[in-house]
Amino acid sequence: MAKRESSFINMVVTLVLVTGIAAAALGFVYDFTKGPIEAAKAKAQAEAIKQVLPEFDELGESFKTLTEAGGDSLEFFPAFKGGELIGTAIKTYTKNGFSGYISIMAGIDKDGNFSGYSVLEHKETPGLGSKMDTWFNNTKKPNQYVIGKSPESTNFAVSKDGGDIDAITASTITSRAFLEALSLAYDSYKKNKE
Repeated sequence: MAKRESSFINMVVTLVLVTGIAAAALGFVYDFTKGPIEAAKAKAQAEAIKQVLPEFDELGESFKTLTEAGGDSLEFFPAFKGGELIGTAIKTYTKNGFSGYISIMAGIDKDGNFSGYSVLEHKETPGLGSKMDTWFNNTKKPNQYVIGKSPESTNFAVSKDGGDIDAITASTITSRAFLEALSLAYDSYKKNKE
């Protein structure tokens, strides 16, 4: 077999052919996985809503609202039991984590206290910032426990900043971001209570 002569045109044609094949393969994989990824996210969101709220019969119609600080909107999921509002799940976020974006589902009961939370998405450091999943839900440590509290009666800032909540050991930035996301949810909840 004769060896092809290396020329600029041959190199360009080869490069275009390889990138075209790679782009087509990526497009196929994206289309193939898009549906299952969306279904998994919807399932995780539904499970998070059940986890952060008291037991409920039905969810009302969800709605989105802009935050006062601007940025992305928050999504509200009102929950009813026997026709009475028993709590609201709020999909909140912050972009100020150690590694950037953190998404949280926060539950607020009818009395205005946090009934639970579930971290939906983050890229925080494993073993440090990733501890937010359980750190703020430890009943044995009342200074880090946020369930049953509200920013009305508790200063939702880390104790290092004069607040009432103990930060995750060696992860103050993540702790600040987590509490910021909860405060954002609470402020929006108060504004949209009706």
